[in-house]
Amino acid sequence: MKLSIHRSLVWVSAFFLVLTGCNNEPGKNITDQTETKTVSVHPEWSGQTNIYEVNLRQYSASGSIVEFEKHLPRLKDMGVEVLWFMPINPIGKEGRKMSESDLGSYYAVRNYKGFNEEFGTMEQWKAFVKHAQTMGFKVIIDWVANHSAPDNNWMKEHPDFYAKDSSGKIIIPFDWTDTRKLNYQNRALRDSMIAAMKFWVTETGIDGFRCDVAEEVPADFWRECISSLRQIKNVFMLAEGNKANLHEAGFDATYEWSMMHLMSELYKGSKSLKQFDSAVKADIRDFPASAYRMYFTTNHDENSWNGTEFEKYGDAYKTFAVFTQTMYRSIPLIYSGQENMNRKRLKFFVKDTISWQGGFPAAPFYKTLLTLRKTNPALAADASFARLSGSADSAVYAYQRAKDGHKVVVILNLSKYLQKFTIPGVAGEPLNVFMGTKEKITDSHQFSIEPWGYIVYDYN
Repeated sequence: MKLSIHRSLVWVSAFFLVLTGCNNEPGKNITDQTETKTVSVHPEWSGQTNIYEVNLRQYSASGSIVEFEKHLPRLKDMGVEVLWFMPINPIGKEGRKMSESDLGSYYAVRNYKGFNEEFGTMEQWKAFVKHAQTMGFKVIIDWVANHSAPDNNWMKEHPDFYAKDSSGKIIIPFDWTDTRKLNYQNRALRDSMIAAMKFWVTETGIDGFRCDVAEEVPADFWRECISSLRQIKNVFMLAEGNKANLHEAGFDATYEWSMMHLMSELYKGSKSLKQFDSAVKADIRDFPASAYRMYFTTNHDENSWNGTEFEKYGDAYKTFAVFTQTMYRSIPLIYSGQENMNRKRLKFFVKDTISWQGGFPAAPFYKTLLTLRKTNPALAADASFARLSGSADSAVYAYQRAKDGHKVVVILNLSKYLQKFTIPGVAGEPLNVFMGTKEKITDSHQFSIEPWGYIVYDYN
């Protein structure tokens, strides 16, 4: 979630409640909590998967789940596996930020067990989940555990569920004036939140959750919550966060925010390839070996607030997409409209339908990558990674992924100049994935790649 503040504020705000304090009723707080261990085994289907983020409101003129369902065959053909839906709960009406046409923020939840009437009915949602899963999709929903809408039913029924500052006033997180901060010192709030999440698993059959601003919620809650959910189903858990301790709490995947920012900075020339490489090494060093990392070039936050992939990456938009799809531990994300090469910032609070009139010109590009990910174990999240050194390392980023005798080599020209170079160690007769032809390569092979160009070799 991002409304109008810089993302980095979210990551440092864990100190906020410590500084302001919480005013809670005696006898209802978390006191002698025992450590809860989570089930850390990833869902068996998740190691080579991918995620497609669904902005349901903007997907069609009606914005309904029934209308979106018509897109399932083409998404299946493209190779999409996990459908992540932005929050499908009813949206609060109090405190909306804009005009009367404002439909409200997805992330201001009015009822944790309700389905947003803007999208259809609960019965239509249940039918959709069954249909999608029958086709081979997994379905996860966005979950907002940090805060609710001010007119959430809990506000009247359980006012002690909300965090208060030292003056006794309920806290508004950041400038999110359409939300109120929840109080995880309250045992009943924790139980109610877990019960609501269980509801969506048991009653609608979903396969997991993407958890909004996950770092703002105590890690010990996530440990307890995820362990409880996995007693029902081995759900896939994606945290919107970039800290290693989220994996210790039981999350399968976390956001690769740092690399997303670096890609943009590298394209603009404010960061060097050496700095880029250092960031990759730091990420490998700082996160558990079993951690999955969600790589992306855009998502709903980035598109709405910071610009489209074309604004951020220009001629390199495909090159960085290749990087996100092939990187170590990557579970890559495709956002609604990327297959359409959507060039507009989708408005956040009001209706702003994606135009699909141009068809899906980027679908073959993504299908090529998603097919390779599915068919070659070398692109599994746990496959090895090694950077390959060549004669143009200041401009060319080349690396090898390998597992069980399978291998993929990726060569990216991360510069605005034509590059001619050699890379020892890639000899063989691999398939040039995007050309569709095999090439004979020797250690002295002279590569030539256009500015912001890319080559992917499949050694299967």
